[in-house]
Amino acid sequence: MSFMNEFKDFAMRGNVVDLAIGIIIGAAFGKIVASLVADIIMPPIGILVGGVDFSDLAFTLQAASEGADAVVIRYGLFLQTVFNFLIVAFAVFMLVKALNNMKKKEVQAVKKPVEKSSQELLLEEIRDAIKAGHQSSAPGNHP
Repeated sequence: MSFMNEFKDFAMRGNVVDLAIGIIIGAAFGKIVASLVADIIMPPIGILVGGVDFSDLAFTLQAASEGADAVVIRYGLFLQTVFNFLIVAFAVFMLVKALNNMKKKEVQAVKKPVEKSSQELLLEEIRDAIKAGHQSSAPGNHP
């Protein structure tokens, strides 16, 4: 098998294509979440904590000097990343929970026994009575 044919078989496998689609959608979803956090969630939180912008929060270990940048611990960016993670985790949790609820309802609908009509119940009783009558009159059952 040639190298190109082998690569084509590999690239066109369902798992590889599914993975690529998942990565593309994940990247787009990441941008949406980043915008949600930065543009919608963080401004009210900033107001609640006195107008502080988390991304600007930092602790300077060493001030900038000639030819050297300042050494800074940017804990505000870390907090922003943690908020992003929590929001993504919550969104994924809610999505999985909704999917699980839909699957439960689907399974319950499939497992729900069909109610039998009174005619069907009567026919089953007759069938059972006939079976019981044949078993008691079968050869070898008489004393």
